[in-house]
Amino acid sequence: MVRGTADVDVVVVGAGQAGLSSAYHLARAGIEYVVLDHAPRPGGAWQFRWPSLTYGKVHGMHALPGMELTGADPRRASSEVIGEYFAAYEERFALRVRRPLDVTAVRDGGEGRLRVESSAGIWSARALINATGTWDRPFWPRYAGQETFRGRQLHTANYPGPGEFAGARVVVVGGGTSAVQHLLEIAEVAAGTTWVTRRPPVFRDGDFGEAEGRAAVARVDERVRRGLPPQSVVSVTGLPLNEAVRAGLASGVLDRQPMFDRITPTGVAWADGRRVEADVILWATGFRAAIDHLAPLHLRESGGGIRVEGTRAVRDERIHLVGYGPSASTIGANRAGGAAVREIRRLLAGTGDVNRRKVTDRPASSRRPDSATSPSAQPVRQT
Repeated sequence: MVRGTADVDVVVVGAGQAGLSSAYHLARAGIEYVVLDHAPRPGGAWQFRWPSLTYGKVHGMHALPGMELTGADPRRASSEVIGEYFAAYEERFALRVRRPLDVTAVRDGGEGRLRVESSAGIWSARALINATGTWDRPFWPRYAGQETFRGRQLHTANYPGPGEFAGARVVVVGGGTSAVQHLLEIAEVAAGTTWVTRRPPVFRDGDFGEAEGRAAVARVDERVRRGLPPQSVVSVTGLPLNEAVRAGLASGVLDRQPMFDRITPTGVAWADGRRVEADVILWATGFRAAIDHLAPLHLRESGGGIRVEGTRAVRDERIHLVGYGPSASTIGANRAGGAAVREIRRLLAGTGDVNRRKVTDRPASSRRPDSATSPSAQPVRQT
């Protein structure tokens, strides 16, 4: 760990879609910033997606501001395509990304500043854009008997692709897009699959237009404004009925069952006495916002979420959450990044902080011309 504290106008935490969009707008506004990213390379959460999730299967990837993603082979893994795109984007716009490091806590630093503590040192900032997404906080529901199961349990976050399920009996839990994708490809190699959800899935037929999109975002936004934990935008849009899903419904692969009541050593069971034997339980049960590092600021409301207006945390105007709640989609993250920067620019202008100081993108004791972790020293490339 390096020592010392570096001053910067804005710290961005996370270098996924939301973080890179925010950095782009900060650079265009002439605001000094640094992006702190825990991932080993560019790509955000996409770099951790399973190999069988090809780019052609990606649901609604929107280009980052100022640079389109063109000519991508739909047969290539999305982790590769989007990882390379993000890497090229960081290099083209000379974005100041430091990785890999972990942001451990954000505290009030006194005199109107924030103290951002990390595994690579401390930054003192006037504002912070939190763009950490959800991938690092997979949600594992708890059910009676779960600890007795003798098979394998895993989550979408560490799903390896269908190959490891050959010949296995698999229970897939969850009603989202990931659950459907898992089922469709696992069914081709497994001995059998069972799909269970808490609520009946809602399939969406036909186009999803601008009006429908605004209505879905509004429903998510309403929860966030009330200080409740956000739902994903996808959770309120329904599941798209494409050709593969129609085939899965016709074949019975997507024959949804109600949620089981308990887990047994050899499978799952319902209160009416029905049982399904299983070798694997795959929890496609979603994620929660990765915001534990913000806990010292006491931003949460009694409902469990952080109440925001636009992107700004109501309890602390210095904190902006991008890619949180209604801005969790890729296009929403782009727009929210710009909106957050506009508000931060007004905040900094009101205190005279913008362009007043000479700052760097790393703590003073780590300022080495040959630093391999600083994009200001050399381009960031995917390896």
